[in-house]
Amino acid sequence: MNTFDFLENKKLKSQLDFLVEIDKMKNIFRRTVIIDKSRRENDAEHSWHFAMLAMILEEYSSNKVDVTKAIKIALVHDLVEVYAGDTFAYDEKAKQDKRQRELEAADKIFGMLPPEQCAYIRALWDEFEAKETPEAKYANVCDRLQPLMHNYLTDGHTWKEGDVHAPQVLGRMDIIRETAPELWKAVEGMVKISVEQGILKP
Repeated sequence: MNTFDFLENKKLKSQLDFLVEIDKMKNIFRRTVIIDKSRRENDAEHSWHFAMLAMILEEYSSNKVDVTKAIKIALVHDLVEVYAGDTFAYDEKAKQDKRQRELEAADKIFGMLPPEQCAYIRALWDEFEAKETPEAKYANVCDRLQPLMHNYLTDGHTWKEGDVHAPQVLGRMDIIRETAPELWKAVEGMVKISVEQGILKP
């Protein structure tokens, strides 16, 4: 494989190496299937779709948000999965060591960048994880709404695979109730219809 070792500009080399490394997100497949149900969605596609939700649904955040920052959070929020892998949201056993795996992965992946960029991107990731700022809360809203929509439109594909029940879904979506009440109406509607149709267990 060709490398960028020929570059005298070592900062540029590290940036290009990082950009090559995160290409691996395209091969990290999530449980969620794309809406036509032909295949599983990968992490890169999820991050792009999350960023689009953040741009389109800004008006529904109950707090004023910097949508550009929320989009940046969307782009970096799953980069750690290059090394930590994707953890199914409703897999309680897998979630036990998720935090430690992802912290180690964050050190490794963000550490590829020059120190200033490393600190900046790591701070975005930490902010998302902490769910404290308006942007982080809104980003988490979009991150959770996206797979919910997919499950609703794919006959509960992932829910059925994981034996997921409606209270679990509503519990995971609770940040939407708190942060984007109008979107919460959409969540409640999708869950209600999914239960009625038998694609989500009550």
